[in-house]
Amino acid sequence: MAIESPAQPPRSLVSEGAAVELVDVVKEYGGHRALAGVSLTMRPGEFVALLGPSGCGKTTVLRSLAGLERIDGGRIRIDGADVTAVPVNKRDIGMVFQSYSLFPHLTAVQNVQFGLEMRRVDAASRARRAREALEMVGLGSLGARYAHELSGGQQQRVALARALVTRPRVLLLDEPLSALDAKVRVQLREEIRRIQIELGITTLFVTHDQEEALAVADRVAVMHAGAIEQVGAPEELYSTPATPFVADFVGLSNRVEGEVRAGRVLVHGAELPLLREEVQDGPVIAFVRPEDVLFADSGVPATVVSSSFLGSVRRTLVRLPDDTLLSVQHETSRRPAAGERVHVRFGGRAVSVSPRPARG
Repeated sequence: MAIESPAQPPRSLVSEGAAVELVDVVKEYGGHRALAGVSLTMRPGEFVALLGPSGCGKTTVLRSLAGLERIDGGRIRIDGADVTAVPVNKRDIGMVFQSYSLFPHLTAVQNVQFGLEMRRVDAASRARRAREALEMVGLGSLGARYAHELSGGQQQRVALARALVTRPRVLLLDEPLSALDAKVRVQLREEIRRIQIELGITTLFVTHDQEEALAVADRVAVMHAGAIEQVGAPEELYSTPATPFVADFVGLSNRVEGEVRAGRVLVHGAELPLLREEVQDGPVIAFVRPEDVLFADSGVPATVVSSSFLGSVRRTLVRLPDDTLLSVQHETSRRPAAGERVHVRFGGRAVSVSPRPARG
């Protein structure tokens, strides 16, 4: 995909990011509560990722903020002004969706100009601002091309330029990278973050891809079943998940049976501290990160099932005598072979736990 060196954003595109508040937002569809009192505050110029599995309500949050869905309860404010009943075209919001939604009969520059034309911006200003927006996303020389003459990544860049050219104070991105191949996704997410920082625009990025969310966001809001489970910096969500769902969903975790006793959890002979010490005694599932399982000269015996090279690390799957499977993340210099007998031990970091389901 040919991309030019992106230009610095012109002053005509720099935005004053707005503060955004969702307060106890409720949305129902035919008796089903899609949003169950969602509250989220975004600071001016902040980049927040809304992360969660399919069907958790994250796109409904975005559509409600945009004004595309009428909420059934709660309030939405932009810079302190209540916009709950304000129509879409009055909210000063730019949107980029998973589908590029470019007009096929218009060139790239004409697509970018479209929103300005609807706002009755004069022709000379439209042309200048559209050209500047395309240069900012690295497509300054491709303005005359039609959608079918552009790659998927280039089309999404046009869609981004079209959303930004109107100088919105809030930018909403709904799974904008999911239709692209892996390499282009990484390139474009980094470009989106660069542009967002340079423009100072408040941004809500909806994704089910945790790597994307953790890589680009100032803060991540994790959603589950219509509610926000935790909001925090990427490092905070990974290191100190507030709920078992967050521990299991964010990053990779081993699910290991254990027993809580007096504020600690006993796992295969090792005592591990708890992230939340108020957990009641009893059987639990402990969520142990792969980097907290270590190969050792002695400890729990295990058999190597498989080992994968991941660039800077390897991840090896081992089976314990009770058939528990553990993922071990380790240096690449060690290359365990399938069937090899090894020993593992637990690193001792605090873990999150959830009650162990009753056996049938």
